[in-house]
Amino acid sequence: MKIIKIASSTLLILSALTLTNCSQNNSTAAKADNKAPVKKADSVKKASDTIAAQPVSYPPIDHAQYDSLMKKLAHGDTTGKWPVKGAPYPLPGAILPYKRVVAFYGNLYAKKMGILGEIPPNEMLAKLKGEVKNWEKADPTTPVQPALHYIAVVAQGDGGKDGKYRYRMPAKGIDSVIRLAKRANAIVFLDVQVALSNIHTELPLLEKYLAMPQVHFGMDPEFSMKDGVTRPGKKIGTYDAEDINYVSDYLAKLVRKYNLPPKILIVHRFTQKMVTNYKNIKLHPEIQLVMDMDGWGEPELKGGTWRYFIHNEPVQFTGFKLFYKNDIKKAPHHMLTPTEVLKFKPYPIYIQYQ
Repeated sequence: MKIIKIASSTLLILSALTLTNCSQNNSTAAKADNKAPVKKADSVKKASDTIAAQPVSYPPIDHAQYDSLMKKLAHGDTTGKWPVKGAPYPLPGAILPYKRVVAFYGNLYAKKMGILGEIPPNEMLAKLKGEVKNWEKADPTTPVQPALHYIAVVAQGDGGKDGKYRYRMPAKGIDSVIRLAKRANAIVFLDVQVALSNIHTELPLLEKYLAMPQVHFGMDPEFSMKDGVTRPGKKIGTYDAEDINYVSDYLAKLVRKYNLPPKILIVHRFTQKMVTNYKNIKLHPEIQLVMDMDGWGEPELKGGTWRYFIHNEPVQFTGFKLFYKNDIKKAPHHMLTPTEVLKFKPYPIYIQYQ
C-alpha cells in the first residue's frame, strides 16, 4: 500500500504510516492552545459528581428484525464474513444496528485535534446537525443518532509528573461536553489515549460518567505504548484482544450494575498491528463493539485500508472516519461523501468526523 506522511505537530512527530492517525496534531491538548488547566487536568476522579439519568425500560429485542438489519449492514457481502456469525443479541435499548451514529471528534482545549473543539460550540452543533441531515438523505432507511466523541485522556509530548506522557482532561470539560450533547439530543463517547499508562488504570477513573446511559467509550491503540518506554508518536502503538476484552468486561459489569442499555465500544484502527489477535475478542450482550477505520488519506487508500483491516477481520460492527482537512490535502482528492462511504461492505454504522 502507498505510504503517506503525517503532518508535523509541535511535540509529536510520527514517522511514515500506512494511514495517518486520528490525532495528527496530538501535542498535548493542554499545550495546543495554551488553555488547559494542566494542574487540574490530572484529576478526573476529584471532580464533583455528575448526576446520571434514571434507567429507562426498553422493549425486548425482536430477533427477526435484528437479524434483518444485520443482513442489511452486510451490504450483499458474499465472503461469509458479514454479518458476523455467533454474535450475541444485545440487551434491550441497543442503539446499533437500529441507528447510525454520526459523531464529532475532538477536545475542548485544542483546535487542532478535531471539529468538536475547533469551532465555537453553537457553530459546531449546527454543523453536526447538517451532517446528520446529509446521512439521513444518503440512507433514509437508517435513523441517525448524533454524538460528541471527546478525547478525555490525551497522549502528549511531556512526560508529566508521573512520566506517563498523557493528560487527563478536567472533569469540567467532560461535564461541558455532556451538556452540549444534551442540547443536540446526542450521545457522548469518552476516548482514552493511554500513552505509557495503561487501560486498566485509566478506564476506572471515568466510571462515574460511564454509569450514565448516554455515555459510551473509545480506546485508541495508536497511543498505547506497550513497552512502557517509547514516547507516544514515535511509533504506532497497539492493543491486544486481551485489552479489548478487559474493557468489554468492565463496561458489561457497569451495564448490569446500573441497569443500563448496552454500551458502544469504539476501537480505532488503521494498521494490522494496532489490534492483535482479533479472533480472540469476546462479544457481550451488554456491549456493541465497533472497529473504527481511523486514518486520513486519499479515497482509494482509505478504501484499501477498509478492505484489509475492517472487512477482512470481522468483529461485530464497523465505523469509518472522515477528516475535514486532511482528507483533502492532495488535490484533486476529496473527503468521501456519505453516498460514497455507503458503497463499502459492510456498511459503516458509526461515522466519525474530525
